[in-house]
Amino acid sequence: MSIEHHYTDPLQLFMDLFPEGATAASAQEKLEDLPLEDRLQRHIIDGEKKGLPDCLDEAMRSYPPLDIINNHLLEGMKVVGELFGSGQMQLPFVLQSAEVMKMAVAHLEPHMEKVEGQTKGSIVLATVKGDVHDIGKNLVDIILTNNGYTVHNIGIKQPIADILSAWRDTGADAIGMSGLLVKSVNVMEDNLREMVEQRIDVPILLGGAALSRHYCDSHLRPVYAEAGGKVYHGKDAFEGLRIMDMLKSNRLDELDAEIDARLAKRDEASRVVAAAREKDATPAAEASPSGATTAVLEPPRSDVATDVDVPAAPFLGSRVVADIPMRTIYAYINRTALYRGQWLFKKARMSDAEYEDFIRHEVDPIFDRLAEQCESQRILEPAVVYGYYPCAAEDRSLVVFDPEDHDREIERFEFPRQTKSRRLCIADFFKPVAHSERDVIAFTCVTMGRTVSERTRELFEGDNYQEYLYLHGFGVECAEALAEFWHKHVRQELGIDAHDAPKTRDLFTQKYRGSRYSFGYPACPEMSDQDKLFRLLEPQRIGCELTENWQIDPEQSTSALVVHHPEAKYFSV
Repeated sequence: MSIEHHYTDPLQLFMDLFPEGATAASAQEKLEDLPLEDRLQRHIIDGEKKGLPDCLDEAMRSYPPLDIINNHLLEGMKVVGELFGSGQMQLPFVLQSAEVMKMAVAHLEPHMEKVEGQTKGSIVLATVKGDVHDIGKNLVDIILTNNGYTVHNIGIKQPIADILSAWRDTGADAIGMSGLLVKSVNVMEDNLREMVEQRIDVPILLGGAALSRHYCDSHLRPVYAEAGGKVYHGKDAFEGLRIMDMLKSNRLDELDAEIDARLAKRDEASRVVAAAREKDATPAAEASPSGATTAVLEPPRSDVATDVDVPAAPFLGSRVVADIPMRTIYAYINRTALYRGQWLFKKARMSDAEYEDFIRHEVDPIFDRLAEQCESQRILEPAVVYGYYPCAAEDRSLVVFDPEDHDREIERFEFPRQTKSRRLCIADFFKPVAHSERDVIAFTCVTMGRTVSERTRELFEGDNYQEYLYLHGFGVECAEALAEFWHKHVRQELGIDAHDAPKTRDLFTQKYRGSRYSFGYPACPEMSDQDKLFRLLEPQRIGCELTENWQIDPEQSTSALVVHHPEAKYFSV
């Protein structure tokens, strides 16, 4: 799908990068009126497929196909990268340019002499063991592939043995590992230690939402350095491209110097902060009248109210719900999270009014088209399994009892407690185990099914990169919307929905009674607790499985525990 860059002209942006007049074309000139060399780059920069084959055929009368790629098309991709890096081009338009690049190379390849080594370099890419998320890895694949590199993308849930096997088989110059959650960062570290044991020192690129640059630089780099290897953090696909470019031009020492300088600057800042704290520090213990110090004992439980009435559950145990109308779910999609977080349409240099106009005329129509397509073609297959269980608190533990025998413990969850502030713990929101009345907790697991994952894979493999980004993000946010909608359904069944905000968008900021907590987040960080939830709800009945890292497969799925207590909100530990 072609989208106009109505708010800024890519050619003008291109000209701004070269103020000396690298191109004489004005922003108003039509593409076909430009010189051949400018047209080649403009096709890439604008993401314009129309007329591309004719332009390439004309170019081949003057240049060898490989020169067209290296000297003109890749220069266009370089400009695209600069525009993206400076915030002047949105990611979906970058992917549109990559589609045109792929189309151009496919048109030229039959005319190229097959010569070994016609690549800038190669890399093995994988999502690590137990992780089902591949959007970040695939974006790296798209950018590297369309900037002259050979990418061996071996997929998701890859153990280190398979990653290394692919590296040995391909002779790749580097390995890239990706993952979404904190557990995946731990797997990356385990992988690096395994490579150290095998005395492997191939350059490694690491990326993913849970991996910070500082942790990669300060912790993971030293781990791999034991084998003489180097690790680099790629915050996005274009940084991955920069690392590969520096690797292939023998300039990794420059990257290493950047990292060392960054760490030294952070260490100095930490020393300054530590010195200031030491200067202002007060004793942690209090002096008694006799002069002896006594430890200040903190209460074992927070000040959360314990006299909250327990709402009546409509049933105890679990149920499966399917055939949920998609239009109902669409109403609960957080469009800000979808547009900015998934599709990466950033405000950048636009004014508020320009951005609102851009969203209304360019982005909302994409949403509307996908909503109709996913409904009519049944790309999304929403399903829910949820249930209510008697429960009670015991210190930091939440004890779940048999729906039939309220004295028989069937599961136990232990949650961390804040060390300061209110010293909150999720268990505090339930009546103590010694209380005469059992409390109630709800568990949910929702999914959009496997078809959306299959369809996004087809789009990616078919080089339809922009649509791949759109559908992937749409599926993810529809799963979140279903979780939000079903949380509201639970509040209605418990009779506590009178506190719900009247506007759906206000529900995204917890303007309702209680809270929904998902494993892996600060208040309940233990991902392995998914095993317990799966034993209670049996989400296999709606097609969900757990990976070895306790992530739900298919990817467009999510689970949670639902707390009814009015003081329950998100908090960090």
